[in-house]
Amino acid sequence: MTRADQLSDFTLFDGLTAAQRAAVAGAARDVEFSSGTRLFEEGQLASGCWLIRAGQVALETSFPGRGQSVVQTLGPGDVLGWSWLVPPHHWHFTATAQGPVSAVELDTAALRALAQQDPALGYPLALGFIEVLLARLQSTRARLLDMYGSPRER
Repeated sequence: MTRADQLSDFTLFDGLTAAQRAAVAGAARDVEFSSGTRLFEEGQLASGCWLIRAGQVALETSFPGRGQSVVQTLGPGDVLGWSWLVPPHHWHFTATAQGPVSAVELDTAALRALAQQDPALGYPLALGFIEVLLARLQSTRARLLDMYGSPRER
């Protein structure tokens, strides 16, 4: 299976042609993380994007008076890291491997260059990331409702 074929497993790339997926695959490499590895920390300069193939990564944020809390756990088929796409390019969460993790890492500087050189690739790629963001927002919203409940239920 080629790397471009591996990218086809992620809905992020559904809007890309086979040739565009092959171009993106040129900016990808396989990576492994051991349990407890911090992939990035909230507030740091953002670069990198990971397509999780196996394992789980916890996304955490700091809540005043409550400390760090997991807001979402990502697993196989999920995309980790979109802050590189939007200025000022700082991570909004902390990501920690919750056991061994296997992923495809995308070189985000190369992705930005590809998107700028070829808007026919950049536009569907941006839409794919918007879909990822929307799904993440809805999932976080559901988690917050579980944590704090609806005001009408109190």
